Amino acid sequence: MPNPNGGWDVVKPGGARASSHHHRQSDAIDRARDIVGNAGGGELNIHGRNGAIRAKDTIPKGNDPRNVHG
Repeated sequence: MPNPNGGWDVVKPGGARASSHHHRQSDAIDRARDIVGNAGGGELNIHGRNGAIRAKDTIPKGNDPRNVHG
């Protein structure tokens, strides 16, 4: 989401504050993908400068050490 003071915030659904803040939107999207994947996967909503959702992405579950063969 765009931050009113500049840059981009990563905010969890229903979250009251940002999980992280970035100067570039691409960095915020990368971090959001990591957070959603580590939380078990889900839908990522990417907002434009006007705050409206401009894209959505389904993120698979992140690496689970219990699923590693070894």
